[in-house]
Amino acid sequence: MNDARSAGGAAGPAGPGGAADAAGASAPDAPSSPTAKGKQRRTALLNAAEGILGTSGGAELTMRAVADAAGVRLGHLQYYFPARSDLLAALLDRILAASLARVAALTSADGDGADVEAVLDTVLGEHEDLPLVRLFTEVWSMAAHDEAAAAAVRSFYAAYAAHVAAFVRSGSTRAGAGEAAGAGEAAEGTEATDPAEAASRAEVFVMLMEGSALFRSGITGRPGARTDAVLRRTLLGLLTGGDRPAPGTDRGAGAGAGP
Repeated sequence: MNDARSAGGAAGPAGPGGAADAAGASAPDAPSSPTAKGKQRRTALLNAAEGILGTSGGAELTMRAVADAAGVRLGHLQYYFPARSDLLAALLDRILAASLARVAALTSADGDGADVEAVLDTVLGEHEDLPLVRLFTEVWSMAAHDEAAAAAVRSFYAAYAAHVAAFVRSGSTRAGAGEAAGAGEAAEGTEATDPAEAASRAEVFVMLMEGSALFRSGITGRPGARTDAVLRRTLLGLLTGGDRPAPGTDRGAGAGAGP
């Protein structure tokens, strides 16, 4: 789970053109026309749909509700998305594509490489974003009842794990390896350089991250600092191939945790 909202803007009322269309202005641009106004209107509709999904749930995500939230006529919405299934497919694609792009950027090993501690700080910090976690719980719920949605979600998590596996195999995950070598210890992470091992570690990492989001967000629980420290140490071990305590564990142990 990564913040998928960055690509589409904050969810909410209609964007440019919404009020004018509701008042009976000219017909919307054809969805197939890649005009700036057409893209703005389509984005505004998806923003409205995403807002409903994240705040009220999938059961409230009706075509009428989206049109009302966007401030447009139902016919305007249907011009871009003829049926609810079309709207859901486009919305799911946007949420997952934006999230995957964020994962790719976060785990990039280009240049000097990503900082494993910074990666953990970022992904664990997103558990504190309750609207984001709620949005993904609705995506999971959709996947549980719709095979098309499930296929999209499976594809997303396969790509997510692939990015993490590449991160595991890269030298960027060797947090503290230089310090360990200087102390006469073997460098961390050699086991994870094997592709199959890296893939397995990545899958478990994704499982822990997504499942723990429900607990750390406060939806199903609120672990204390000790639980967070164990989670962080486990995640770091999966990324680095080692089981040592995380450097700076005290820094991140209480993130999003209760007393």
